[in-house]
Amino acid sequence: MSNAHGVRSVTLALTGASGMPYALRLLEGLLEAQVQVFLLLSQPARVVIAMETELQLSSRRADIERSLNQRYGAGEGQLRVLGLEQWTAPVASGSGVADAMVICPCTTGTLAAVAAGASRSLIERAADVSLKEQRPLLLVVRETPLSLIQLENMARLARAGAVVMPANPAFYHRPASIDDLVDFVVARILDHLGIEHQLVPRWGSGDSAD
Repeated sequence: MSNAHGVRSVTLALTGASGMPYALRLLEGLLEAQVQVFLLLSQPARVVIAMETELQLSSRRADIERSLNQRYGAGEGQLRVLGLEQWTAPVASGSGVADAMVICPCTTGTLAAVAAGASRSLIERAADVSLKEQRPLLLVVRETPLSLIQLENMARLARAGAVVMPANPAFYHRPASIDDLVDFVVARILDHLGIEHQLVPRWGSGDSAD
């Protein structure tokens, strides 16, 4: 995997929606692509990770960073786990903002807060900074059905420059496992970040089903 368009740093925020396999696979892909990752996890996100995966993450940032570094073989300083009230973190300021930000999975509560510019936590502040600095902001929303309020929040963020990417895997490549479904969604995220990958065959490549 390579980094084709110069994305050197990504803020990756995990909130308490279902869909942690997407988030962990995305983290793995970013680290493989030699991207620096600023990782933000809400407390509900840690709970959902324990429910949906085999990971049991500590509440201590240093322990989380050590565990994920060992799991994915990150380079020295490549993965930084930030606190939600760590207002001195680079991503809290326009002068230190990452090249792009992804909220995956994104709860509709986080969606609403970002749409309102609430900035109550570092996740919301980093998203607000990404918008004002016109850096890519991707929100991988994991909810269904969607209310009118949620759809209006999505429209508001799209008008502000964000990309709303509901976690909707496709089936034309005939997925044989849950991992295949996860890889499809992660591949679309990496595409929008301009990071090359080999996760799934591209449409019309000749490798997909007839």
